[in-house]
Amino acid sequence: MLWALVAVPLVAGTALASAGRRADRVAPAVACGVAALVLVSAVGVAVGRPATSAPLLSGLRFGLAVDGLSAVMVVTVAGVLLAVVVHAAGEIRAEQARFFGLLLVFAGAMLVTVTATTVPALLMAWEVMGAASYALIGFRWRDEHRVTAGTVAFLTTRAADLGLYLAAGAVVAGGSGAAELAGLADLSGGWRDVAAAGLVVAALGKSAQLPFSFWLSRAMAGPGPVSALLHSATMVAAGAYLLLRVEPLVTATGWAGPVVAWTGAATALALGAVAVVQRDLKQLLAASTCAQIGFAVLAAGVGGGAAGTGQLVAHAATKSLLFLCAGAWLTAWGTKDLHGLRGVARRHKVVGVAFTAGALALAGVPPLSIWFTKDAVLGVAAHHSSALYVVGLAAAVMSGLYAGRALWSVWGPSPAHPAFDTEERGTRTVTVLQQAPLPVLAVAAAGLGLVLGSGDASGRDALLSGVIAVGAVALARPAGDALTRTSGPLADWLGLEAVARRFVGRPALAVADRVAWFDDRFVAGGVRLAARAGDAAARVADVRVDRWVDGVVRRVADVARALGRAARRPQTGQLHHYYAQAVVGLAVLVVLAIVVGRG
Repeated sequence: MLWALVAVPLVAGTALASAGRRADRVAPAVACGVAALVLVSAVGVAVGRPATSAPLLSGLRFGLAVDGLSAVMVVTVAGVLLAVVVHAAGEIRAEQARFFGLLLVFAGAMLVTVTATTVPALLMAWEVMGAASYALIGFRWRDEHRVTAGTVAFLTTRAADLGLYLAAGAVVAGGSGAAELAGLADLSGGWRDVAAAGLVVAALGKSAQLPFSFWLSRAMAGPGPVSALLHSATMVAAGAYLLLRVEPLVTATGWAGPVVAWTGAATALALGAVAVVQRDLKQLLAASTCAQIGFAVLAAGVGGGAAGTGQLVAHAATKSLLFLCAGAWLTAWGTKDLHGLRGVARRHKVVGVAFTAGALALAGVPPLSIWFTKDAVLGVAAHHSSALYVVGLAAAVMSGLYAGRALWSVWGPSPAHPAFDTEERGTRTVTVLQQAPLPVLAVAAAGLGLVLGSGDASGRDALLSGVIAVGAVALARPAGDALTRTSGPLADWLGLEAVARRFVGRPALAVADRVAWFDDRFVAGGVRLAARAGDAAARVADVRVDRWVDGVVRRVADVARALGRAARRPQTGQLHHYYAQAVVGLAVLVVLAIVVGRG
């Protein structure tokens, strides 16, 4: 069943993506059926907890297993996948086979990621997930802006992914025979620190934590269902999940835990502030994703595995709901601008009510899910460091502000001249399939905290975080217009992309130019020189050698023709001539025999 869980979406997705437009008509139905089967399989493996492996290379295995942590994640990924696929069936109209195929491959790679027990399995799934995300973000490839956005997102995450290769090299060099993730803390010498550094960089990049956060802003160029899946239970969650999975390694180094915890806390606060001032609904949700995943990363750094897992699951349900709502409004009204979306919740009540549940959960309003899970993270942080706890509380204030801004905008009075169709031509309707998964996700976003909250914080701290959330949501209404007019580094995602271009992109291009010059001058020049030398040698051979060889060949041919003419002379066709020749031949043989015998 575990092999089926990962193989079904990968095989079906590859088949759909390869079939092209011939399969467009059946692609939504096939994808929905596959997603439903994946959810059933996920529940089955979560209950049965199977493990399996297969030989890959000498001394290395491809291992998969389901334990307590991965059991929660496979069900979460499968559930969100089904909701997103059903929604997408009512939204995506062009190139459906390619879209749903890529979506299934992407989800299948995430399922391998969360069940991988060995470094090779993790690395292979990590690569497929990154490639599929690039194709999905740039799905509408005829739009140059979307392709550029996909390229920026892909190159940024790829740069961080080099850390995973560094970690894999450290595992081999450190003598970890089977390359098991569970055994990384036992690596010899300094290889443990090298592996930890590589895994931390790869995880922070995948989860869009500082300083890699800006790629998530670019990822908003993808279709709404892609944002819902990528920002909730899959790619962005993969980095935080990896840190939770290798928690023994992070703890064993002594330095990795504080680095991870403070990076998560800083991202939760800084990107929360970025989300507060965004004017675009999807950009607001994207920045809030960085911030909310930051709480899970914070938990991974302080040893709060249960709290971090709960935060990932609650965030997956909440953020998939919010992105699907935003995508439905974008399809209907052709805009993501918060000013243009004023009053849109009144026009589409089902979407509006679902969005309200998600926004309040995102804010951390009690007793909704993220209030429980965020409170658990803050409780673990308080036991570890008072400073981390204070930063976490400040980030919770930001959560209430950006969630409140979004909520007051969509329920506010409609403008006299709404700015519709600024992004694309809207349909003015929300389909039944687009609405179908929203109530289920709304219930999950509201109620999962009752199951996931670990109760690590005191009742006083829980009350404090709840009051902060409610107060921040209320404050967001009068402060909304002032926040919208805010510009500068916060509105531009802290200028992170510009910094990366200046201090990473430009030096990398400069190095590439030098390498290209060296290649052209010496490597390619050497090839050209060898070619010229070969041509010169050929000309010499043609003048001095070939003529002599041709002369010898002609002489041999002349001798052969002469012998042939001489051999034809005895062939007269007269029988007595043949007898005479035979007698002469026998006489010659007799003479030779006598001579040889006497010698």
